[in-house]
Amino acid sequence: MNSATVRNLLVRGMLAGLGAGLLALIAAYFLGEPNVDSAISFEAAHAHAHEHEVELVSRSLQSTAGLATGVLIYGVAFGGIAALAYCFALGRVGRFSPRATALLLSGCALLAVYVVPFLKYPANPPAVGNADTIGKRTTLYFLMMLLSVLLAIGATLLGKRLAPKSGTWYATVAAVAAFAVAIGLAYAFLPVVNEVPGGFPATVLWRFRLSALAMQLTLWGGFGLIFGELAERLLNPRPAKAEAPRPVAAAPN
Repeated sequence: MNSATVRNLLVRGMLAGLGAGLLALIAAYFLGEPNVDSAISFEAAHAHAHEHEVELVSRSLQSTAGLATGVLIYGVAFGGIAALAYCFALGRVGRFSPRATALLLSGCALLAVYVVPFLKYPANPPAVGNADTIGKRTTLYFLMMLLSVLLAIGATLLGKRLAPKSGTWYATVAAVAAFAVAIGLAYAFLPVVNEVPGGFPATVLWRFRLSALAMQLTLWGGFGLIFGELAERLLNPRPAKAEAPRPVAAAPN
């Protein structure tokens, strides 16, 4: 793949990330923000009078401009990174079309980058978590993410190595099984983090985590669809339609 094609795919990846970010922003605003407000209300009701702090940024600004800025910048950045990964994966993961490759890459990335770490260390709303352990929790989360990505790459390489001898089906099953076993061991050996305060509404916690998952599903799914279409048009352009011949006027007698 030449540099011009990589550059064009990178630009399209960032544009697709922006579009997917807009979709994720809608999901975050309507699904996630109400649960954040509920968690903040719980925190305010159980905080001691002397613990109140001056609010540097208003909640209304956080839930609108702040949310939009964060989600859209994240969408553009991850879209560019995903486009570069797409350039490497295209043609190496099977004989898929550019559109199908984009969807496959988005699905695998969603699983490895978010779902697997999420199942071990799920997202928490405000008022959940000890401020003194935020560094430890962040380190554990990114460690789980790194392990998941590396194990996913290893499982892919294992499947490609086994495919010529065992066939695509059995190689895929073996690779998925190996990935699941390795992730299970990581879940077992990494420490558990449970800092949900007593009395915190279970419904708010559950809905917040579901909304966080829905936001990521929207982001990665939207990116796969948008970028797949853009990549398909770039790499497999439709042939120009030939113009129908014009009828020749009959010569006058």
